[in-house]
Amino acid sequence: MTPEQYVQEKAAASGSSFYYAFLFLPRPRREAITAFYAFCREVDDVVDEVTDPGVAQTKLAWWQTEVARSFAGQPQHPAMRALMPAAAAFGIEERQLQAVIEGCQMDLVQTRYLDFQALERYCHLVAGVVGEVAARIFGQSRPETTQYAHKLGLAFQLTNIIRDVGEDALRGRIYLPVSELQQFDVKAHEITKRQYSDRFVELMRFQAARAHRLYDEALALLPTEDRRSQKPGLMMASIYRTLLREIEGDGFQVLHQRVSLTPLRKFWLAWKVQALGRL
Repeated sequence: MTPEQYVQEKAAASGSSFYYAFLFLPRPRREAITAFYAFCREVDDVVDEVTDPGVAQTKLAWWQTEVARSFAGQPQHPAMRALMPAAAAFGIEERQLQAVIEGCQMDLVQTRYLDFQALERYCHLVAGVVGEVAARIFGQSRPETTQYAHKLGLAFQLTNIIRDVGEDALRGRIYLPVSELQQFDVKAHEITKRQYSDRFVELMRFQAARAHRLYDEALALLPTEDRRSQKPGLMMASIYRTLLREIEGDGFQVLHQRVSLTPLRKFWLAWKVQALGRL
């Protein structure tokens, strides 16, 4: 299997909303974002699939070394072998990949965030930096587009947090800020025991309203000159925001299930942005 085949299979197997946005890109950009996404999945899977924190730390340390080695011209892992030509072509920097790994390391040592400011730092590493790299690959021409990409990445990550509240709690992680749990009088043990309440629903409405606000702010930041090149990000925004509205419409039943959209619906939402240019 070639490195290119490896990253393609990794991206396709994930079933992620991101994959559907990649389909409409020209081949060089599609191959670049697929390789970058495969790298992100590799390091994220370390946290989600390795049960021993010590082993996971060792694996992430290996990835830090592999990234440094790759930028020195000696990639070993197929994901990095596929990614390095794109790094040169699209200005992907070592610090950006190391930031993504740093965000994954936070998951091994931190399971709670005191306030939204602390959570935002985590989101910057695992989503904002990812958005920054993706915007370059998509064809960013204006510096202001970086700010748009960071804010959109934050909106995506908050949507993930809302969707995965129950699943994350089973892994011992609650990303909802402690100060906001206290604000709505929701106890951590209620979440881990999957206990719904009016208080929990109000807390989740608060989270969803913030995410919607960030989507609006991100879209307002996107320069007109880059709107065409950044269509893949807009496709993802359409898919993720539709998912958020589904969760809202279902009354935030996220403690016992993972709400998702069908592949056909994701493809339809992506196609609408591609063909009609609107979310």
